[in-house]
Amino acid sequence: MKKALFIDRDGTVIYEPPIDFQVDSLDKLQFIPGVITALNRIAGLDYELVMATNQDGLGTECFPEETFWPVHNLMLQVLEGEGVRFDDMLIDRTMPYENAPTRKPGTAMFGKYMSGEYDLASSYVIGDRMTDVELAKNLGAKAILLRSPEEGARMINEYKVPLEDTVALVTDDWNKIWEFLRCGERVAEVHRKTRETDIYLKLDLDGGSGKKSNVDTGLKFFDHMLEQIVHHAGVSMVLSVKGDLEVDEHHTMEDVAIVLGEAVSQALGSKLGIERYGYALPMDESKAMVLIDFGGRISFEWNVEFKRERVGDVPTEMFKHFFKSFAEVAHCNLHITASGENEHHKIEGVFKAFSRAMRMAIARNSFKFELPSSKGVL
Repeated sequence: MKKALFIDRDGTVIYEPPIDFQVDSLDKLQFIPGVITALNRIAGLDYELVMATNQDGLGTECFPEETFWPVHNLMLQVLEGEGVRFDDMLIDRTMPYENAPTRKPGTAMFGKYMSGEYDLASSYVIGDRMTDVELAKNLGAKAILLRSPEEGARMINEYKVPLEDTVALVTDDWNKIWEFLRCGERVAEVHRKTRETDIYLKLDLDGGSGKKSNVDTGLKFFDHMLEQIVHHAGVSMVLSVKGDLEVDEHHTMEDVAIVLGEAVSQALGSKLGIERYGYALPMDESKAMVLIDFGGRISFEWNVEFKRERVGDVPTEMFKHFFKSFAEVAHCNLHITASGENEHHKIEGVFKAFSRAMRMAIARNSFKFELPSSKGVL
């Protein structure tokens, strides 16, 4: 089936004037940084390019057509000169107060793409407004929000309807959009239910910026450590756990490790383009070194000693078991060494080093989209 990229114009491809919001003269034409290079690369992917734009009152006295088309056509001419040709052009001319069904986020002018010929679930709307995200949801597509991760997170959180699950990427860098479309999403959902635990995890390896994370295992210190993975590995993680803590902490921590390892393995998928290896870092008076290799083989080494039986509400003996279980399920080599005076700093250093090592290892190079192995297989 065909796939499409529905790309907004003003604020996404070219700047939108902040006062009158109309690009109605040649001196107002200014391209968003990086957009031409990125679109040139995107044009070589398996998507039809569709420009979809609201142009308030186009053809009326407030926005005469003779002021619109020269700028619009010059924009298209510049893009075509760089190998970027749009397959379709969808322009809604209505005003916001008209609430026309053709106006984004309405879908009335997208009928051709909703006839069953297009794989909308694998298509994207790219835009700088939440109405573009809402359009994606209405189409059954995903959205790429062209905003800084911080601003995008705020916009998503404050919008009138929940759309977080529709947003695949939040970035203000067109090169990151190209990389994302080139390499694909790396998301996994795992639900594991046993007699001892009921665990749900949604993991996005590229979603650390602009997406909410929430960790709740019932163990506060364990939550604090897992939040280090969110922050330092640059991932988003929604994790909810119901465990038999009335018995002890063992099943909860072990099964979280199993679920996390399974999710990482699923999200890495083919492993094309990943860096594969990682390592890292000091934590105050403590130092931690973590070596990781997502090469498919399993090896685990643990060189960490604790003087205390517990840190917070977690028994220190469980940390070795946590990382060992993760390594076995994620199919990775994982070697961990740490030393120091303060037990809290020591284990937090381990989690931070693990997270930074993971961040390095899962990073992708979209220009070297191949398996990082001389054997050609992982």
